[in-house]
Amino acid sequence: MKELINNLKGDKVIWSFVVLLALISFMPVFSASTNLVYVIGKGSTIGYLIKHFAHICIGFGLIYLVHKVPYHYYRGLSQIALPIVALLLVYTFFQGTVIDGANASRWIQVPFIGVTFQTSALASIVLMVYVARYLAKMDGKEITFKQSFFELWVPVFIILALILPANFSTAALIFSMVCMLVFIGKYPMRYLGTIIGMGVAMLALFVLFAKAFPDVIPNRVDTWISRVERFWTDAPDEDDYQIEKAKIAIATGGVYGLGPGKSVQKNFLPQSSSDFIFAIIVEEYGLIGGLSVLALYLVLFFRFLVTAHKSQTTFGKLLIVGLGFPIIFQALINMGVAVELLPVTGQTLPLISSGGSSIWMTCISIGIIISVTKKEEEIAQEMEEKELREQVMQRMIDEHILREKQREEAEAAGLTQPAAYSIEDASNPMNAVLGK
Repeated sequence: MKELINNLKGDKVIWSFVVLLALISFMPVFSASTNLVYVIGKGSTIGYLIKHFAHICIGFGLIYLVHKVPYHYYRGLSQIALPIVALLLVYTFFQGTVIDGANASRWIQVPFIGVTFQTSALASIVLMVYVARYLAKMDGKEITFKQSFFELWVPVFIILALILPANFSTAALIFSMVCMLVFIGKYPMRYLGTIIGMGVAMLALFVLFAKAFPDVIPNRVDTWISRVERFWTDAPDEDDYQIEKAKIAIATGGVYGLGPGKSVQKNFLPQSSSDFIFAIIVEEYGLIGGLSVLALYLVLFFRFLVTAHKSQTTFGKLLIVGLGFPIIFQALINMGVAVELLPVTGQTLPLISSGGSSIWMTCISIGIIISVTKKEEEIAQEMEEKELREQVMQRMIDEHILREKQREEAEAAGLTQPAAYSIEDASNPMNAVLGK
């Protein structure tokens, strides 16, 4: 184990908090899985725990593999992967199957192994890396609206347009994170304001088109509208049941909680092991447990800030921001939904909620971030070694000068014969006294 830990490169604090969040996830997932076993009658609790363990192991395997790749390789990979991801999104949009009664236009099924995969999560990572690459390339150069629109924003809008009909919350989160990233990347504010206005206008046009021709493009516009109306006006909605059960769970938990595995609302709350797992955490571990989870994400967020500041390259800084911040904001959105600060969105709690693709995509993002920190550690180590070599060289020069001075003084005093005298002998003054 010690050898394995020593082989892990990159920021150890990020490694530690990711491992801690993954370990914390097992008890809530195991507890919440009883809803699927005893209420729905599907599978077994041990089976769900083993499945979650397998997802976590695969996730950490992805972190290990991804962090071994030098992060500057992802510049070119993002350009290659972006059209591939777009094709996957098109396939996902039109494949039109149903998974457990849910709208499956978010997922595709991997052939032969039967695993479902959410393509929008992969698209988010590729898009963020692509945007970071563009901003790093244009760092210090003059950016024109026409050039940036076609090279930067057209790919962004294409990806968002393919995600939007089935998953508004993910599309909105990606767009807001892209806007944040380009703002940090010093994209001109006047251009960014125009882009945001265009995005809002295109969203409004899509909603109007979907309402006028509901059968032309599969969409969930009515669901979005009903959720927003319910959130602002308390109008009746099917999501009331989920929110009410989540609030009951949180209220029941109190300060210290009911104890591990003793949640009651997990038997009534749909998606208790994924979308609403934070409510189960608070019910079982109380306000202390909920605030502790929140604190872990905030500390991880602070660590992302620190590592981004330390990065020596613009691309490295933007990678950490573009991939790290969405993880934290997704966690805050999930918690906000559970306590009814936000409308129901369907966002999972990163590294804690059950689900394969959500865990794996989060781990890929973490792996790229650690790859950046690994490179910075290597650079720091190289600089330290260079400084050490310079110090050794300077010490050798100083010793050589000292020996030469001692030799000259010895010759002037007639204590030794110049021909028999060496610089090495001058390091010992007794040699000069003895005439050696």
